[in-house]
Amino acid sequence: MNRQKTLEPSLLAADPGFLAEQMKQAERGGALMWHLDVMDGHFVPNLSFGPHICAGLKIHTQLPIDVHLMVSNPSRLIDPFLEAGASSVILHVELADSEPIPQMLREIRLAGAVPAISLNPKTPLELIEPYLLMVGRVLLMSVEPGYGGQTFLPGSIDRVRELRERIGRVNPDVEIQLDGGVTLENAKAAAEAGADILIAGSAVFEASDIEARCRKFLELIES
Repeated sequence: MNRQKTLEPSLLAADPGFLAEQMKQAERGGALMWHLDVMDGHFVPNLSFGPHICAGLKIHTQLPIDVHLMVSNPSRLIDPFLEAGASSVILHVELADSEPIPQMLREIRLAGAVPAISLNPKTPLELIEPYLLMVGRVLLMSVEPGYGGQTFLPGSIDRVRELRERIGRVNPDVEIQLDGGVTLENAKAAAEAGADILIAGSAVFEASDIEARCRKFLELIES
């Protein structure tokens, strides 16, 4: 199956003092989605964006905003982010024992947004299989979540390949997102292994020419 490959810049790595301008540069370079990491200092050791930031971003972009809930109690944040304009919401499968994930995925879909599920690097891939008929995307972490600028973990490409095979047996329409340490050096291999959406933060926003960097990413993953 031929799939469109997409670059999704992570706003965690953008300069908050020039956020709107850097977003415009990335959009000119071909970015088609925005990744908004939501961290609570509990599920991951960092704090980041809230719903008011999502609502503010909607003023500056027409692109979909993909909200990644790296929080211990995602159920209390789904509605606020949907009301703030989130186009998709990602939940972590690691919370399945404490949060009603199927119910939340249905809630996201009923609101007209794309429901998605995520796995940390050490989480067995088979844990997402019960959700594959409920989601539009699976996000595979290629670093331990919590901070930007980390190094791509060895074995992540193999996990993408295995995940694509698992998804293909259940629901081939599900897209794979890869998040963490994505660079120009590993983007092509990730896309060839089956990743549809590459989430890149530092590799995009630390470039001297953000627009050109996005174009280079797209050249690699679309070739």
